Amino acid sequence: MTSETPFPEAFGPIRYRRWDGTQRLDPIEAEELLGAMSDELLSGADVEEAMERLARFGMAGRMEGLQDLIERMRAARQKRAERHGLSRIFDDLRAKLEEVKRLEREGLERRASAEAPTDELRAAMRRMAEERTRQLDELPGDVGRAIRQLKDYEFFEPKAAQAYRELLEMLQRQVLGSYFSSMRDSLKDVSPERVERTKRMLKDLNRALRERMEGGEPDFEAFQRQYPELAGSAKDWDDLLRQLAAGMSAMRSLWQSMPADMREQLEELLGAAFQDGGLQQAMSDLATTLSELMPMDGHDYELSGDDPLSLAEALEVMRQMDRMSDIESQLRVASGPADLKDVDADEVERLAGKKARRTLEEVQRMWELLEEAGLIRKDGQRYELTPRGIRKIGQRSLEEIFATLKRDAFGSHRMRLRGRGGDPTDELKTYEFGDPFLLDLPATVRGAVMRSGRGTPVRLTPDDFAVHRTELLTQSATAILVDVSRSMIFRGCFLAAKKVTLALDSLIRSTFPKDDLYIVGFSAYATRLQPTDLPRLTWNEYVYGTNMQHAFETARTLLSRSRGKNKQVILITDGEPTAHFEDGRARFSYPPAKRTFEETLREVVRCTREGITINTFMLARGHYLVDFVNQMSKINHGRAFYVEPERLGEYVLIDYVDNKQRRVS
Repeated sequence: MTSETPFPEAFGPIRYRRWDGTQRLDPIEAEELLGAMSDELLSGADVEEAMERLARFGMAGRMEGLQDLIERMRAARQKRAERHGLSRIFDDLRAKLEEVKRLEREGLERRASAEAPTDELRAAMRRMAEERTRQLDELPGDVGRAIRQLKDYEFFEPKAAQAYRELLEMLQRQVLGSYFSSMRDSLKDVSPERVERTKRMLKDLNRALRERMEGGEPDFEAFQRQYPELAGSAKDWDDLLRQLAAGMSAMRSLWQSMPADMREQLEELLGAAFQDGGLQQAMSDLATTLSELMPMDGHDYELSGDDPLSLAEALEVMRQMDRMSDIESQLRVASGPADLKDVDADEVERLAGKKARRTLEEVQRMWELLEEAGLIRKDGQRYELTPRGIRKIGQRSLEEIFATLKRDAFGSHRMRLRGRGGDPTDELKTYEFGDPFLLDLPATVRGAVMRSGRGTPVRLTPDDFAVHRTELLTQSATAILVDVSRSMIFRGCFLAAKKVTLALDSLIRSTFPKDDLYIVGFSAYATRLQPTDLPRLTWNEYVYGTNMQHAFETARTLLSRSRGKNKQVILITDGEPTAHFEDGRARFSYPPAKRTFEETLREVVRCTREGITINTFMLARGHYLVDFVNQMSKINHGRAFYVEPERLGEYVLIDYVDNKQRRVS
């Protein structure tokens, strides 16, 4: 659907197009790219793997990937195949051949009917005309063999001989032009001198390539100066080889795409084109050398359309389709910017259109965007996340979690305490010494008028001042204990735990900067982690055990360093304790041993004595886990929640924020 709306001529008409999902409203940004990879990075993939996958499959509705580009190239190739056909590939040559035969017959007829001095001479001329006409009539229907057999025919009519030479020259230009595309302009002249130069050039080229195969270093610049018509646009020997291979491959693809009878005709035509034996031998030698240097496989394209092609046009179509196949192969194995730098955007647009070019440029630019934004950096030969990149993943995790909450998720739990230090509330109170002076002027004046009655001026006393109550923001110290045992990989538990940990870190950095957060990962042993460790954190399939005893001990040690008076442990796990320390090493037992429960609960008692609250978020409901958490809650009076992995973030963050905002009466 297209419509035009009148508008000032300076701007021209406004055009509306149907939305097809590919139009871009705003450019892709680096943080959007990182966000698309964040889940994969948190699931254990390294930056290279995540970026390769993003480049391969893109982002739905925002950016196409290499797979989409491959499909565009394939569709463009299929479109050519369905448009063109080879059934009339020799029609132009056949038409010119028929013209040669017509001119020769007309000349023979004129000679046969011409007056002669004697009857004998007239009879001889008639016999000669009849013989030549018979030879023309007996030419094969195969245009290739017919053109080749005419090489031995002695033309009587000069115009026919000239037309035949022009036919051979055209055929020679088409064939040589397909092999050497850079020489198409120079091949307009196929004089004997030009043919001799071409023959010498091919021999010199073959000699140089043979020397290179044997480890030599032939002078490319000297060859380029001597034969600019062939090597003028090439950068070096390798570039020239690629150009030559493309021409050879196009001829091979055309050959393979033809039925058997057409192949025979093409073979005869090639033989006719190189009527100079030396040129034909030079071409054959060069083809052999190129095959050894760059093995080439042609393609069998099923051209099924009605649009006819000449031989030259067919070779050009084959060259284009071969190039599309080559680009497809290159894109299929590409894994980084180095693999894409040689893909020419202009060529992609020429072959598959503007949308294909845009896809390629966006994918090529992807790595550069992330580097320029400081989200990734090159470490040797590989990319890695920067600290800024890790913080951005945390912020995105935080936004993602809050985006799932209903509008009334916060504020639904009223507390009994109010105080100072937080945001103003809607409640008012009479000002007392030490209160934040968040004056409510209407309420203050109203109180004075009600006290003293109507009239001016209104006189205020200290008891008239009304101020807003504020929320109490406590300084907290939190240790979040993340179970990294092997069972956490199931049901998305591990990813959920890492995301909520990064989100909590981002929340504290941005909203509660005075709070302390410690991160502890534990399986058979517990260890302190930094936020920058989380994207690379993975489970160890060779280590068994869930050592909560060591996790609580580590958390207690870390929390003792904090000045915050409100200390808590957030435990995220999908299983009960199955390991504890004994004789200086971790002992594993499943089903969990009574001794493991006892040693872990002793550590819970120590945490309780030091005023540390333990809140547990269970990602499973196993009998042993529920039994252990019940015992722990009786000792510590912390809370326990059972949550699905996909809702873990909601529970942890809401609980954290709610406990930060307590109101004091």
